[in-house]
Amino acid sequence: MTVRMNIDCNGCYQRIRRALLQMQEDLESHLIDRKQQRVSVCGAFVPQDVAIKLRKKTNRRVEIMEIKEVDAGDGHRP
Repeated sequence: MTVRMNIDCNGCYQRIRRALLQMQEDLESHLIDRKQQRVSVCGAFVPQDVAIKLRKKTNRRVEIMEIKEVDAGDGHRP
């Protein structure tokens, strides 16, 4: 899932990072892109729930940009 958030300063970045690390049991990995002001999150979770948690913990507007579903297959195509 990719979300757009305002990342204006180091404090904003740290607040978002801390919130993501607190949700580590739900998330496999995350990537915070300061220049594009985007946060990418990977894992097995409900996207709306993660967006709501981020909003509450950071007190910042969260806009869901893209949600990609990954198949739980063995990685081989037929």
